[in-house]
Amino acid sequence: METSTATLLYAAELVEDNGTYTLVVEDVRRGTVQTTPVPKNMVDRLPAFLSALAAKLNPAPPRSRW
Repeated sequence: METSTATLLYAAELVEDNGTYTLVVEDVRRGTVQTTPVPKNMVDRLPAFLSALAAKLNPAPPRSRW
């Protein structure tokens, strides 16, 4: 029986402080952190971006016709 262990590589947070949004990404292996400001309109569209990314990385299998 084979077991697998998940390893966290990156951790990301979107932080809001008084209407200002900041993306914080930690490279867990290297112990570094990068931050960048994010406009509110991008924050509002984040769910759509994530859905598009998921669809691109995991495309639905083609439908077969009967």
